[in-house]
Amino acid sequence: MAIKLPITLPAPAKLNLCLLIVGRRPDGYHNLQTAFQLLSFHDDLRFELLGKQSLKEEALIVAGMPEVSPKDNLVYRAGMLLCDYCGILPRVKITVKKRIPMGAGLGGGSSDAATTLVALNELLGCDLSITDLAALGATLGADVPVFVHGASAWGEGKGEALTPLKLPEATYLLVYPKCHVSTQAVFNHPDLTRDSSTITIARFLSLGAGNDCENIVCQLYPEVSEALDWLYQWGPAKMTGTGSCVFLRCESPGEADAIQKEVPSKWQSFIAQGVDRSPLSVLLS
Repeated sequence: MAIKLPITLPAPAKLNLCLLIVGRRPDGYHNLQTAFQLLSFHDDLRFELLGKQSLKEEALIVAGMPEVSPKDNLVYRAGMLLCDYCGILPRVKITVKKRIPMGAGLGGGSSDAATTLVALNELLGCDLSITDLAALGATLGADVPVFVHGASAWGEGKGEALTPLKLPEATYLLVYPKCHVSTQAVFNHPDLTRDSSTITIARFLSLGAGNDCENIVCQLYPEVSEALDWLYQWGPAKMTGTGSCVFLRCESPGEADAIQKEVPSKWQSFIAQGVDRSPLSVLLS
């Protein structure tokens, strides 16, 4: 698909179906094993051309996220990173329509950044490969590369070393208890398990695996513990990543809909399909 402005493109959410911390790296980060499940649920990013600008700081405008400063806005940072790397001015306005809650462990910010990199690469004629874009994205966050590649994957290292993963079709009910989890606080917690045994992809697909961060998050954020306990009455609920969102794999969309009707009004809930290819990747193919 040839991209022409203006255009609106999706930035999908993800689930971590497991998250194992198998060691600590010399650079202070952790070595992980995780299964990224991309979802049909997504933010929307609208790209439109600006008039000619003379000042670099005016050449990229990000709208729709007034509560996030430019230095913390991954859309702005991704756009400027790509354009600095390629030596061009973007002259683009990006309007973000947020659906994915921030701090929920669903990868919304990373996905927004990835969609920005992929879209501007096409729109501005940068002609970088997906591998190059993923490497750029990894400097913004460990989850960005999986969204750049646009496929569910097994992640290792910091989460950026990816192996394509074919996952069974599934419908998920997600419950968000409306609290923002600090990833830094979780990974710095003294009680965090950092020596889980490594597993193979085949073992994960056969037996599944847990989330080493879940107990710490539940200690620090009672709202998450409450939501997890509530959802567990319907089946083996899990927490995604280091975020506050909890999820349940349902037998059918009908079952997910029935359970969603019971979700307490103080929480948000979403129903999403697991997808092997992101809606962005499908749209651009």
